[in-house]
Amino acid sequence: MNLHSAKYLTRVSDLPKNVEVYLGICKLKVVFMLVLTAWVGIILAPEVGRSAMAQCFSLLGIGLVSAAAAAINHVVDQERDKKMARTRHRPLAQRQLTSQQAYIFAACIGLSGVGLLLIFSNWLCAVLTVSALFGYAVVYSVFLKHMTPQNIVIGGLAGAMPPLLGWVSESGTMSAEPWLLVMIIFTWTPPHFWALAIARKKDYERAHIPMLPVTHGVKFTKLCMLIYAVLLMLACLLPFLIGMSGWFYLIISSLLNVVFVQKITCLYFESKSESAMQVFRFSITYLLLLFVVLLVDKLVL
Repeated sequence: MNLHSAKYLTRVSDLPKNVEVYLGICKLKVVFMLVLTAWVGIILAPEVGRSAMAQCFSLLGIGLVSAAAAAINHVVDQERDKKMARTRHRPLAQRQLTSQQAYIFAACIGLSGVGLLLIFSNWLCAVLTVSALFGYAVVYSVFLKHMTPQNIVIGGLAGAMPPLLGWVSESGTMSAEPWLLVMIIFTWTPPHFWALAIARKKDYERAHIPMLPVTHGVKFTKLCMLIYAVLLMLACLLPFLIGMSGWFYLIISSLLNVVFVQKITCLYFESKSESAMQVFRFSITYLLLLFVVLLVDKLVL
C-alpha cells in the first residue's frame, strides 16, 4: 500500500467521526421537537390536498434550517461554552471544528432547507422559517442572551414558531389558530429554561450570562416560573375552546398542566438543584406529550 492510499483510507475511516462532530452542533433533540411541533401544525391546518411527500420535504426543510440555527448558536457561544460544565464538551468548545467549518456547514444545510421549502412548500413559509433562524441565531444568541435577564422570554418566540411554520407550509396563509400553538410553546419556554438556569446557576455566573436566577435570585425566578406555569395552563385551554381539539386533548393536557404546576410549586419551597433538574426534564416530556396528544386527538379520535 502506497502513502497516497494510506492517507485516503485514513480520511475514509475518519468520516463517521466527522459526521458525528457535525451532527453534534445541530442539537438534534431540539430539532426533533421543533419538527414534531411543525408536524402538528401541518396536521391541524385545513386540508388542501398536499401529498405526503411534499409534507415530509417541508418538515425536512424546517428541520435543516433549525439545525443551521443551532450550528450558528454553537459558533457564537463557543467561548462561553468552555466555561460551563454543561456545554464545555461541545465540538467547537473542544476545537473539533473551526468556526469557518461550522459556518460553511450551517450555510449548506440552511440553504438546502430553504430550497426544499421553496420547492415543496411556499415562499411565505420559507420567509418565516428564515426569520425564525435570524431571531434565534442572531437576535437571541448574539444580543438578547447577553443583554437582559428576560432573554429567554423575548427570544423564546423564535423557538415557538414551528407550529405556525407547519400550518403555513400546508395552507400558504397566516391564520389565528396556529398562533395559539405558538402561544403555548412561548409560555412554556421560560419555566423550562429557568429550571435549567437554577440548576446551572454557577455555570451561567462563570460565563457572565444574565439569566434570571443570576440577576434576580433563585426565589424570584421560581415565582416567575409558577406564574408562567399558570399562564401555560390557561393557554392550553384555547385549542379546545375554539374547536381545534377535542375532549381527549382537554383531559390529558389538563392533567399534564396540573403535574407541571405541582412540580414547580414543590420546587418553590425546596432549595435542591436536583429538584430544578427534575422540573427541567419533566418540562421536555410535558411538551412532547402535549403535542403527541394533539396529533392523536386529530388523527385517531
